[in-house]
Amino acid sequence: MGSMNIPDDLLYTKEHEWALVEGSKARIGITDYAQSHLGDITYIEPPPEGKEVKRSEALTSVESVKAASEIYAPFSGKIAQANADLESNPEKINKSPYKDGWIAVIEIKDESEKSKLMDSKKYREYLESIKE
Repeated sequence: MGSMNIPDDLLYTKEHEWALVEGSKARIGITDYAQSHLGDITYIEPPPEGKEVKRSEALTSVESVKAASEIYAPFSGKIAQANADLESNPEKINKSPYKDGWIAVIEIKDESEKSKLMDSKKYREYLESIKE
């Protein structure tokens, strides 16, 4: 567990999404923990640009050799950009969940939602608490 990559500059959800807040936008994806639990990712449908999403609502789903899993929006807002590259290269999420494997960028509607997310320290503690 100690080898999990949990960057300090990101915010996290209990469903293992991460958010990198850049001004009024948040780049989002799934964490190292999530991709390692899912195993090899075989398909992801990038969410449609321009779509309005609500915090904690399913944004899109990802399929892996083990399971299909929903990915939830860490923020409410509009999808400003989706990583179309993942359609042909879903394995980027496994190889680089925080860099090339990002899933979408959301225009943040409500900054106060930040307080509902965990920082890296809290997320680390959360992972410790859910360990088998």
